[in-house]
Amino acid sequence: MKRVGGLCERIVTRDNLLLAFCKARRGHRASVAVQAFGADLERNLATLRDGIRRGDVPVGDCQRFEIRDPKPRTIHAPVFRERVLHHAIMNICEPRLDRYLIDDTFACRPGRGTSAAITRAQQFARQHRWVLKLDIARYFDSIDHELLKVLLARLFKDRALLALLDRILDSHHVTPGKGLPIGTLTSQHFANLYLGKLDHHIKNDLRCAGYVRYMDDFLLFDDDRERLRGWLRALHVWLAEQLRLRIKPSIQLLPTGRGVPFLGMRVMPTHVMLTGMRKRRFARAVRGCAEAFLRGGLAEAVYGERLTALFSHAERARSRGFRRSLLQQLERDGLPVME
Repeated sequence: MKRVGGLCERIVTRDNLLLAFCKARRGHRASVAVQAFGADLERNLATLRDGIRRGDVPVGDCQRFEIRDPKPRTIHAPVFRERVLHHAIMNICEPRLDRYLIDDTFACRPGRGTSAAITRAQQFARQHRWVLKLDIARYFDSIDHELLKVLLARLFKDRALLALLDRILDSHHVTPGKGLPIGTLTSQHFANLYLGKLDHHIKNDLRCAGYVRYMDDFLLFDDDRERLRGWLRALHVWLAEQLRLRIKPSIQLLPTGRGVPFLGMRVMPTHVMLTGMRKRRFARAVRGCAEAFLRGGLAEAVYGERLTALFSHAERARSRGFRRSLLQQLERDGLPVME
């Protein structure tokens, strides 16, 4: 695995920092913090550049809040200055992280979102009789800093960059030396990268031809049910020894003809359907956007973008009747919704 260097100087160029600012403010232009940063943009970018070069740029400053998604989660929303920093880093580092991942790994990758993952899973469902569905218990909280730092050092040789990434990792922990904050750009990419070693093990060592992973949810397809059971036993041991992770007890080994729940869909060889939980979450999300727009909490352009994203995912499934019924109910309630 060839390491790359000289990236820190690319991170601190004005063009890259300006691009990071533009990305970080998307959907948040009305924010007081965004407007304050933009009002003195050149000085703020210069301060960020100098902090990165000196190695003392502030990290770990987040606002914390709880959500139900559907289970309770603590979200860490970085202050705007740090969001710009994270975008500046990932503008330069993301291509190298992406090259380490296999084609059937999805999430946080251009062209490899939920829709692409579902399409790939459906292709494998057509080709194989059985599917094993697994995910990792308390994944973000369980990521080991030491192992992640070793992996990053195998990808990058720029000492200044590695020192910066180490500081970002060390700024948060759930237990000593473990855990990434949910809600930061760097955490999403680090979490996806951390299981890259698992991807290579499953494809190269287990020789599983049908494999799809979206963050910590992953599917293994095969025609032999007993082989899948053997892989499951082996993965329990391998994950504990190699990545210090454990599989959730909610393991499912299913015939593909019955469909497998994956990313809010039930994926079958011939079609996909929204799960009941996804329908409820979709309805709440659409209603919440409409209510926020009505209160003036969302600009019209942002409102339109969010609705488009929500409906594009639902349209992937057989859900026309459900969507029509939801829109009619919202119209009866006097909420402004357009599909």
